[in-house]
Amino acid sequence: MITQLKRNDMKCVICKNGETTKGKATVTLERGESIIVIKGVVASICNNCGEYYLDKETTKEVLQKANEAYKKGAEIEVINMRKSA
Repeated sequence: MITQLKRNDMKCVICKNGETTKGKATVTLERGESIIVIKGVVASICNNCGEYYLDKETTKEVLQKANEAYKKGAEIEVINMRKSA
């Protein structure tokens, strides 16, 4: 699940107990028969449950990279954000 951030640090909406801090997450997306894994995504991550939140620009970039992999016909694709920028 991708949830967009409105601010940097916030209370986690999933567990209601944790606070988010900046970090890197691995995003896994599925469409049809394709599985796209994007590693090293800058996110705010809950220190209690690990749920991650992406800002609007990061969400756009992640979805664009996933869509490119899907259009190539990838069944499984692993993308490293640091190396693909």
